[in-house]
Amino acid sequence: MPVLEIRTYRLKPGTRDEFVRVMREESAPLLAAAGIRVLDAGPSLVDEDGFEEAYLVRVFDSLDHRDAQEEAFYGSAVWREGPREAIVSRIETYHTIVVEVPEAVIANWRPAAP
Repeated sequence: MPVLEIRTYRLKPGTRDEFVRVMREESAPLLAAAGIRVLDAGPSLVDEDGFEEAYLVRVFDSLDHRDAQEEAFYGSAVWREGPREAIVSRIETYHTIVVEVPEAVIANWRPAAP
Protein backbone atom coordinates (compact mmCIF):
# COMPACT_ATOMS: atom_id res chain seq x y z
CA MET A 1 0.00 0.00 0.00
CA PRO A 2 1.37 3.46 -0.85
CA VAL A 3 2.29 5.94 1.85
CA LEU A 4 1.17 9.54 1.98
CA GLU A 5 3.52 12.06 3.55
CA ILE A 6 2.13 15.35 4.84
CA ARG A 7 4.78 17.87 5.82
CA THR A 8 3.84 21.15 7.48
CA TYR A 9 6.19 24.09 7.76
CA ARG A 10 6.15 26.87 10.34
CA LEU A 11 7.83 29.75 8.53
CA LYS A 12 9.77 32.82 9.51
CA PRO A 13 7.62 35.98 9.46
CA GLY A 14 7.05 37.51 6.05
CA THR A 15 8.46 34.56 4.08
CA ARG A 16 5.41 32.47 3.18
CA ASP A 17 4.70 33.87 -0.29
CA GLU A 18 8.26 33.38 -1.50
CA PHE A 19 8.54 29.99 0.24
CA VAL A 20 5.42 28.74 -1.56
CA ARG A 21 6.59 30.17 -4.88
CA VAL A 22 9.98 28.45 -4.62
CA MET A 23 8.35 25.22 -3.42
CA ARG A 24 5.90 25.12 -6.34
CA GLU A 25 8.06 26.53 -9.13
CA GLU A 26 11.52 25.20 -8.26
CA SER A 27 11.51 22.45 -5.65
CA ALA A 28 8.43 20.46 -6.73
CA PRO A 29 9.64 20.05 -10.35
CA LEU A 30 13.03 18.83 -9.08
CA LEU A 31 11.31 16.36 -6.74
CA ALA A 32 9.20 15.11 -9.65
CA ALA A 33 12.28 14.74 -11.85
CA ALA A 34 13.83 12.65 -9.07
CA GLY A 35 10.79 10.35 -9.11
CA ILE A 36 9.14 11.78 -6.00
CA ARG A 37 5.43 12.33 -6.58
CA VAL A 38 4.21 15.66 -5.22
CA LEU A 39 0.44 15.79 -4.83
CA ASP A 40 0.18 19.31 -3.50
CA ALA A 41 2.05 22.22 -1.91
CA GLY A 42 0.88 25.60 -0.77
CA PRO A 43 0.06 28.03 2.03
CA SER A 44 -2.04 27.07 5.02
CA LEU A 45 -5.42 28.76 5.16
CA VAL A 46 -4.95 29.22 8.91
CA ASP A 47 -1.97 30.64 10.77
CA GLU A 48 -1.65 28.61 13.94
CA ASP A 49 -0.66 30.79 16.89
CA GLY A 50 -0.04 33.65 14.44
CA PHE A 51 2.75 31.84 12.56
CA GLU A 52 2.86 31.71 8.77
CA GLU A 53 2.59 28.10 7.66
CA ALA A 54 2.70 26.01 4.49
CA TYR A 55 2.47 22.34 3.50
CA LEU A 56 3.82 19.71 1.13
CA VAL A 57 2.02 16.43 0.31
CA ARG A 58 3.93 13.58 -1.36
CA VAL A 59 3.34 9.92 -2.19
CA PHE A 60 5.78 7.01 -2.05
CA ASP A 61 5.44 3.33 -2.90
CA SER A 62 6.57 2.30 0.61
CA LEU A 63 8.46 3.56 3.65
CA ASP A 64 11.67 2.03 2.34
CA HIS A 65 11.12 3.71 -1.03
CA ARG A 66 10.52 7.04 0.76
CA ASP A 67 13.75 6.73 2.75
CA ALA A 68 15.81 5.85 -0.32
CA GLN A 69 14.33 8.59 -2.51
CA GLU A 70 14.66 11.29 0.15
CA GLU A 71 18.26 10.32 0.88
CA ALA A 72 19.15 10.42 -2.81
CA PHE A 73 17.34 13.71 -3.48
CA TYR A 74 18.41 15.69 -0.42
CA GLY A 75 22.00 14.52 -0.87
CA SER A 76 22.10 15.55 -4.52
CA ALA A 77 23.86 18.52 -6.05
CA VAL A 78 20.65 19.53 -7.85
CA TRP A 79 19.03 20.16 -4.43
CA ARG A 80 22.07 21.54 -2.59
CA GLU A 81 23.02 23.90 -5.43
CA GLY A 82 19.40 24.63 -6.38
CA PRO A 83 16.51 25.82 -4.21
CA ARG A 84 17.75 24.36 -0.91
CA GLU A 85 18.84 27.66 0.66
CA ALA A 86 15.70 29.49 -0.51
CA ILE A 87 13.57 26.81 1.18
CA VAL A 88 15.56 26.02 4.33
CA SER A 89 16.32 29.65 5.21
CA ARG A 90 12.59 30.40 5.57
CA ILE A 91 11.69 27.46 7.85
CA GLU A 92 11.38 27.84 11.63
CA THR A 93 10.32 24.21 12.14
CA TYR A 94 8.60 21.44 10.24
CA HIS A 95 6.58 18.36 11.12
CA THR A 96 6.01 15.23 9.07
CA ILE A 97 3.27 12.62 9.23
CA VAL A 98 3.41 9.47 7.08
CA VAL A 99 0.41 7.16 6.74
CA GLU A 100 -0.60 4.25 4.53
CA VAL A 101 -3.53 5.08 2.26
CA PRO A 102 -5.47 3.18 -0.38
CA GLU A 103 -4.48 3.98 -3.97
CA ALA A 104 -8.02 5.33 -4.53
CA VAL A 105 -7.33 8.16 -2.08
CA ILE A 106 -4.28 9.19 -4.07
CA ALA A 107 -6.02 8.77 -7.44
CA ASN A 108 -8.84 11.05 -6.29
CA TRP A 109 -6.62 13.76 -4.78
CA ARG A 110 -7.33 17.20 -6.20
CA PRO A 111 -4.60 19.78 -5.53
CA ALA A 112 -5.47 23.23 -4.27
CA ALA A 113 -5.51 25.98 -6.87
CA PRO A 114 -2.24 27.96 -6.89
